[in-house]
Amino acid sequence: MVDVRRRPLLFLDVDGPLIPFGGTGYRTHPGQWEASGNPLLARLDPAIGARLLTLPCDPVWATTWVGEANESVAPALGLPELPVVEWPEPSADEGRDGLHWKTRPLLAWAGDRAFAWFDDEITPADRAWAAAHHPQPTFLHRVDPRTGLTDTDFDALTRWLTALPGLLIPPTA
Repeated sequence: MVDVRRRPLLFLDVDGPLIPFGGTGYRTHPGQWEASGNPLLARLDPAIGARLLTLPCDPVWATTWVGEANESVAPALGLPELPVVEWPEPSADEGRDGLHWKTRPLLAWAGDRAFAWFDDEITPADRAWAAAHHPQPTFLHRVDPRTGLTDTDFDALTRWLTALPGLLIPPTA
């Protein structure tokens, strides 16, 4: 049963899910963040920040951008400062069993909380390992890096959140 006193976490990768790459289907959003000198930030869709804030979960940066995500990405999306997963030094376990190098650290960071994870490198091995080793429900969702987060991704997450036992989700408008 999900602990209703503690909302699920939502681990967010930046490159791929929030900053699309490798394709031509994404839109650019010129604006204040172009002044940062990082042209990739023009690929951030400011509407995604508002959508993330309406979800009944607690977003956490799970990206190699680490603290820079709060300095550059969060303001461009209209997000407050978010907690950041600090990655451990690579170990001999990295890549073992076909797991993404983030999988073990994210399960450790989540502790006993249910969590969802948006990343463009998630595999079936990561999903199976999380299901077998995490005490709460998990939703590991691969985002197409060519398009970044889409309505389909948000719909899948909403369905998962809605199905969590004991989690009260307010109806959407």
